Amino acid sequence: MKGQTCKINSNTPHDIFYEEWLVTNGLGGFACGTIGGTLQRKYHALLNASLKSPLGRTVMLNYALEAIILPDRREIPLTILRSKDAAYEFPDSLVEFKFENNMPTWSYQIEDIQLEKTLWMPYLQNSVYIRYAIIACDGPVILKWRPFLHFRGLEQSVKIHSDYAYSVNTSNEGYEIKSETDFPTLRILNDHHASFTVDLQRVENVYYEIEEKRGYDFLGPLSSPGYFTVTLNAGEKTCFIASTEEWSTVLAMTCEEAIIAERQRQKSLFKEATALSYSSTAHKLILAADQFIITPISREADIVRLKASGEESRSIVAGYPWFTDWGRDTMISLEGLTLVTGRASIAHAILGTFAHYIKDGLIPNMFPEGQNKGLYHTADATLWFFHAVDRYMSYTEDEAFLQSMLPKFQQIINHHIQGTRFGIKMDGDGLLIQGQEGYQLTWMDAKVENWVVTPRRGKAVEINALWYNALKLMEKWTGKTSDLAKLCFESFNGRFWFSEGGYLYDVIEGEKGNDSSLRPNQIFSISLQFPVLKNEYWKPVVDAVKRELVTDYGLRTLSPRDPDFKAYYDGDLWARDAAYHQGTVWPWLIGPFIDAWLKVYPQDKESCRFLDTLEKHIDENCIGTIGEIFDAADPYHARGCFAQAWSVAEFLRAYVKLHPEYKNR
Repeated sequence: MKGQTCKINSNTPHDIFYEEWLVTNGLGGFACGTIGGTLQRKYHALLNASLKSPLGRTVMLNYALEAIILPDRREIPLTILRSKDAAYEFPDSLVEFKFENNMPTWSYQIEDIQLEKTLWMPYLQNSVYIRYAIIACDGPVILKWRPFLHFRGLEQSVKIHSDYAYSVNTSNEGYEIKSETDFPTLRILNDHHASFTVDLQRVENVYYEIEEKRGYDFLGPLSSPGYFTVTLNAGEKTCFIASTEEWSTVLAMTCEEAIIAERQRQKSLFKEATALSYSSTAHKLILAADQFIITPISREADIVRLKASGEESRSIVAGYPWFTDWGRDTMISLEGLTLVTGRASIAHAILGTFAHYIKDGLIPNMFPEGQNKGLYHTADATLWFFHAVDRYMSYTEDEAFLQSMLPKFQQIINHHIQGTRFGIKMDGDGLLIQGQEGYQLTWMDAKVENWVVTPRRGKAVEINALWYNALKLMEKWTGKTSDLAKLCFESFNGRFWFSEGGYLYDVIEGEKGNDSSLRPNQIFSISLQFPVLKNEYWKPVVDAVKRELVTDYGLRTLSPRDPDFKAYYDGDLWARDAAYHQGTVWPWLIGPFIDAWLKVYPQDKESCRFLDTLEKHIDENCIGTIGEIFDAADPYHARGCFAQAWSVAEFLRAYVKLHPEYKNR
């Protein structure tokens, strides 16, 4: 796809129809699907609502089967539900797809009828708006709109609750659809007072092709209680609104008011980003960055407590469609998503939110879907917290905030010195050791049932780079020097250098001794503000990483020469997680690599080449964003989450670093 507009004709490659789009609502809720309109994932839905605990994100409107009824009563479908045994029929009527300002728009041509469909979600509402506009026609056009439903939790199987019936109630405002379960009511409104016909229909085996490839349930039913019809003339528009909000919220804005409000909100994002918004690449990623910033509505009690103290609850979704908010991802993403884009007040709220959750010297690793309490099994998220606050301070010089954080940071350091949960403790040599059976504590955290794929128990290279950086930041902030930082520095350089390979051990004192696997984790010993690695080792480390790990899409997680290297991330869950950090390319790592590269080669005029291919990828796979991972060998297929916070954040941060004319301060 060139740019974010795709003309479609008989010569269009079929892969285009499988490319995905994403729209979000600032709560963690979202809509997503394919350009061609077919359901490929269990997450593909027009309304994945973000609901209060214990529900969390919930699939509320799976699909709308749309058709134009011609004067001779023929029905011409705009979208098609796919079954397992039927080949995917690409919609002949689709002539163009556009993704502008995070609003997907489809254009159709059916005989003399030109029709345009646009979808968006209003900010901080669990609602979706789908507007249809008749651009041209010779006479009245009948639009048929049939909602298909399968209320379920976002992560639940496409088979679950398959026997529940749906009832429709009418009111003065619109239509209410309920199930026999505890899920909320789905409200549907049409601004042209479309007529509704009760016509129960059930499709038993909708085929989710990507779920089959991922090793999950891939056949499931969808139910429809009936369909709407509305007659339109040339130049007329009609809008369907589906929502879990109360009618008072749904009716607060007309369709046109809602789309104007969203466009105005987006304009404010560009205004905040100032010079950055003048870059067409950054323009797209400013909106992509906004998709990950959320008000975590599920944790209602925490929001109340934060509000009572005059604070806002904000967080960052690690990735769509399946991740929730994670501490590590949030702290790594903070600069690129909020500070680079001129949203320092959001950064302040996010940092304050996570400070609220500090426990035993740790911030949460992640918040499970629909739950109020976080899980704390992480050795690095809390150390990234120091880094994130430092980046916030470099943009704002907010001394009052820093002073409020220093006691918390001192407590964190004390817990790490004395020893905290999961075996995280400073050893006598000033280095951090971590590890507990059955837990994955570093960012290389793949786990299937009881199998921790890359346990990395011991003294991990990036954990100690982060530990040293945290100690030095405390020295900077308090004006007090510490013998701990000096001890950590000396021990690190005395023990992590792998002279035979000319790079750093990944883990020392591990379960099998010192691990000499060539991994990207060593790059943080150079890239952070206070590098723990002696300058004399910088060049060989950077050169080794460049030679073995750097690709056009990011960094491999393991050298191709390693016997455990996995070139492709595919197959069932076991096969995928076996490859997750055993070669698979992660785009976010290009950011710290560029930091380290420029320290070693500050005069390199071609550093932008490291971002060139990723820049093109923004208009591929999931339009307007950057995904989680790629295969480690040609042709480097995109895998994992189709939109990942730290991939977007680190690209944006590195992009601004390499294009200082767009710097936002």
